[in-house]
Amino acid sequence: MEERNHVLAGTTQIITAFVSHNLLNAQDLPALIAKVHGAFRDEQVAEPAVAKATASQIRRSITPDALISFIDGKPYKVLTRHLAMHGFTISEYRNRYGLPADYPSTAPAYSAVRSAAAKAAGLGGALGSTRSKTAAAKRSPTPR
Repeated sequence: MEERNHVLAGTTQIITAFVSHNLLNAQDLPALIAKVHGAFRDEQVAEPAVAKATASQIRRSITPDALISFIDGKPYKVLTRHLAMHGFTISEYRNRYGLPADYPSTAPAYSAVRSAAAKAAGLGGALGSTRSKTAAAKRSPTPR
């Protein structure tokens, strides 16, 4: 059932895009639909093979201020939203391009800024630290 939905969704997207950008006679539409649907059904529309990234490409994709996407070659501070727009999770992205399991999803400088902001706000401290005990003492009422 899921495969059928994939075929129908793919056919619909392609036909919609084609018709919205091209002139087409009404009598030619059924033949176009049949041809596109047949291509999906017969698996003639295959996903292109993607070459795995080399070690040097992986090193060059990680810069202090941005991560360079292997999908479109553009720099991003955070990859998760970009990957979601292309239908990937970070683990699927890593697998597809042969990236190591510890490949970051955020740029190093961005992570450092976020970390510093969290620490300045008092987050990320060890449980039971002096600051936590002091804050808890101020909140609890004093016994009489």
